[in-house]
Amino acid sequence: MSELILPKVTVILRGYETKQVLSVVEQLVGTKVNSIEVASNSPHVAESIAAAKKEFGSEVHVGAGTVTTVERAKAAIAAGAEFMLSPIMFSDEIFAEAKAAGVITVPSAFSPSEIQLMMDKGADIVKVFPAGQLGPDYIKAVQAPLGKLPLMVVGGVNADNVQSYFDKGATYAGIGSGIFDPADIEECNSANLAASIKNLEAKVNW
Repeated sequence: MSELILPKVTVILRGYETKQVLSVVEQLVGTKVNSIEVASNSPHVAESIAAAKKEFGSEVHVGAGTVTTVERAKAAIAAGAEFMLSPIMFSDEIFAEAKAAGVITVPSAFSPSEIQLMMDKGADIVKVFPAGQLGPDYIKAVQAPLGKLPLMVVGGVNADNVQSYFDKGATYAGIGSGIFDPADIEECNSANLAASIKNLEAKVNW
């Protein structure tokens, strides 16, 4: 793939309040890690996405995660999400809603058959989840017969091992607890959040 649709790394936030989400997004501005996913099973998810888009939308990509139903897809679109991810495959209805709204689709897959099915249905990126159960070599093995694919590794991926997935052919990564100390997010500790982002930036070949 010649051009990235999203930044290489997306930060995943699940279960945080809007104030905490915004404290993280603020620290992503001006970094290479300028993409964030707010899980749909977080409190006030629509409010968090809308607030992040309004305040930082020109500088940070904002999307919705855990989009498992058409209702969640519609809510994410209404809030202004640029992209949507899921821990499962997308239904045809979710694809239709996203395509109509111009939202980037990142459904999940585990097996080569599921990955190809999601690509055939029009996925922009396929999320390989949980990638940590499969390991970096799986990413290389899948693409040997299927060809280069826009794959995002999520689950068990952290600042220390993410480059190994990129080395084996992953195009994107989504990282949740593998970047920050949860206490820093809960307390909106700007200095520590910024330090964690710098640590990740230093460990990835951008």
